[in-house]
Amino acid sequence: MSLTNMFIHPAGIVEPNVQIGSGTKVWAFTHILSGAVIGKDCNICDHVFIESDVQLGDRVTVKCGVQIWNGISIEDDVFIGPNVTFTNDPFPRSKQYPESFHKTYILKGASIGANATILPGITIHQNAMIGAGSVVTKDVPPNAIVRGNPAQIVGYSNLQKSKIEPITDQEVQKNTPLQATEIGQTGAFLYHLPAIKDLRGDLSFTEFGKDLPFLPRRCFWVFGVPNKEIRGEHAHKECGQFLVAVSGSVSVLLDNGTHQSEIVLNKPHLGIYIPPGVWGVQYKYSQDAVLMVLASHGYDANDYIRNYDDFLTYKKS
Repeated sequence: MSLTNMFIHPAGIVEPNVQIGSGTKVWAFTHILSGAVIGKDCNICDHVFIESDVQLGDRVTVKCGVQIWNGISIEDDVFIGPNVTFTNDPFPRSKQYPESFHKTYILKGASIGANATILPGITIHQNAMIGAGSVVTKDVPPNAIVRGNPAQIVGYSNLQKSKIEPITDQEVQKNTPLQATEIGQTGAFLYHLPAIKDLRGDLSFTEFGKDLPFLPRRCFWVFGVPNKEIRGEHAHKECGQFLVAVSGSVSVLLDNGTHQSEIVLNKPHLGIYIPPGVWGVQYKYSQDAVLMVLASHGYDANDYIRNYDDFLTYKKS
């Protein structure tokens, strides 16, 4: 280990064969075991313990009172708040050691709030944010904000909130070609479908081959979703989709790999066109929500991109 361009407090313990990048600061009463790898420009605060099979990327901040156990990998630009608790064995027993510890991955740009607990074998994806005191029991999607015990998604970070501009009943009922408005800069579009209102009730409709950006080949609908659950979390290579909340409300996250936006579908004469190559997530379903989806293609498992990292790679290529 070279001490060039780094700071180790006299009260800190760094054992031999630890790799530490330039610009990193290790403060008092921290103990780093042999074999650990610490990146550049990290800030390891007081009373931190890091085991040997641990990797930290560059510019990681680890606040006071954190223990990082074997099997935990932390990528660049991650923030770990004070007294965050990591675990690596789902069934620990005294003096009984598993053949290998569960791997936990904290990906680039994620933040973990104070006193949060991270169960073993979990991936917290890039730019996710964990609320203080949360207990994370399953993977956290990219950009998601979670909180609670167990932690649930309550929103998404770095999103542009898109609002639906109100229109009059007269404008809704016009039998004219549908006007589409891009949602943020995502490449997805919001459509106002015709709506017919009279004393007998309301009616909305669309004509295949005329109103939509494609001729549907498949239709399905999603209902009975517990509010804490999320749907979607994928993109398509060729298939386009048209979403309508025919009952209740659903929040829709749209991401083209560069720009992200969120919009609420809460009227049965509103539709969202999600073209191929746009990542879509649906969450915050109301109890009475029914989401109808029209698809331009039949079901093809190979057309789905279900991993966000694979999606970003696909967009770059």
